Amino acid sequence: MTNRYESPLSSRYASEYMLGLFSSDTRYQTWRRLWVALAKAEMNLGLPITQEQVDELSAHVADIDYDCVSQREKEVRHDVMAHIYAYGQAAPSAAGIIHLGATSCYVTDNADLIIYRDALTYLRSGLLGVLANLSDFAEKYKALPTLGYTHYQPAQLVTVGKRAALWMQDFLSDLKEIDFAIENIKFLGCRGTTGTEASFVELFKGDTSKIDEMNRQIAADFDFDECFDVAGQTYPRKVDSRILNALSSVAQSCYRMANDIRLLQHDRQVEEPFEKNQIGSSAMAYKRNPMRSERICSLARYLMADAMNAPMTASTQWLERTLDDSANRRISVPEGFLCCDAILRLAQNVTDGLHVNEKIIEKTVKEYLPFIATENLMMEAVKHGGDRQQLHEIIRKCSMEATSRMKNGEECDLLSRLASEKEFGLTEDEMNELLKPELYIGRCPEQVTALVNKIKPLIQDADGKSAEINL
Repeated sequence: MTNRYESPLSSRYASEYMLGLFSSDTRYQTWRRLWVALAKAEMNLGLPITQEQVDELSAHVADIDYDCVSQREKEVRHDVMAHIYAYGQAAPSAAGIIHLGATSCYVTDNADLIIYRDALTYLRSGLLGVLANLSDFAEKYKALPTLGYTHYQPAQLVTVGKRAALWMQDFLSDLKEIDFAIENIKFLGCRGTTGTEASFVELFKGDTSKIDEMNRQIAADFDFDECFDVAGQTYPRKVDSRILNALSSVAQSCYRMANDIRLLQHDRQVEEPFEKNQIGSSAMAYKRNPMRSERICSLARYLMADAMNAPMTASTQWLERTLDDSANRRISVPEGFLCCDAILRLAQNVTDGLHVNEKIIEKTVKEYLPFIATENLMMEAVKHGGDRQQLHEIIRKCSMEATSRMKNGEECDLLSRLASEKEFGLTEDEMNELLKPELYIGRCPEQVTALVNKIKPLIQDADGKSAEINL
């Protein structure tokens, strides 16, 4: 325990990988790697920088003296300049060429782009894990009839696997959004204070081809194929908006699935994992709460709201830049990534251990199947010489009576009521022959198989195992 506030995302929910990716060490070591790449490219293109200076910078990427940085920042009130000073203390022979021609956003913005790309790639693997779990689940239960609901009222039959396929389709859409976000992250490069590259025009004595080559070399060092065509001082904040929108999309899909599971668990049809010694309630020892699905929904609401920060920031960038984006982005973007990571870990855990209570599902189907089958029963009665309009009225009247009886706690007696109507022309045994659930699930198994086959190439290398949830 600590006497200082700690974000629950770091203390309870997010993975060690994501916490490390957004740590101070990763951020500031990335700054130093960017300074090394800049110095190396400038040396390659003829500026007065030596290999010894580049080597010394390379040797001191990881050993950051944070006390020195903190003391210097108190004096100069500028975080980047404080880090340049501390780097120069560690690499004195190169102190004079660190950050040559650059502005602060060279390190701050390029580092963000590198970290965000890596974070999106990691989330993509988590999303594939959820899809892998759901694919196995959907295939296993693709033909198991279950009661479908519209307006959360009993409707026609579907299958347990078909319902999971609806969740899979949402996640497949999210995967495309994440891929689009990754593919459209470009490198800022070293563009100067207002994006004109004027300082490098001076350094390279008007040879602009060397500026392009410098940015190409730096971008390549960090596995970027291209830089933004134009920029102000920063990379376009629309990038953040696109990224957080993709994360929000994942949250929406996870919420939808988790909420469905909560409803189904209430009906005892499908349940999330529950450990042997897990406690559902401090007062009610019998409780088995869907706490993981509830946590998914809780975190998803936060992420969907958090994602609104990015478009508000992107829409208010004055001219070449304004600094009112900085404090907001320091919080909203990393927290958005950590939250999405937590949600996907929970979703992976839940989908790996979903338990289907087949007998409960069978009982529910049996209870409602006579109503679901009434159209087929009516068609069969017509074949036996009945009048379609008269039969419809008989079904309507008997259905209302049977429903009223069920609302009084009694069993459904629709078939016996219909059999007692002489004009209906069918016996109860004849009607029971038409009450086979598999006759009422349409193309559900075929639809599931088609979607699973579509997803297979994407998930063939995915780790679909359960993510460990500590709390």
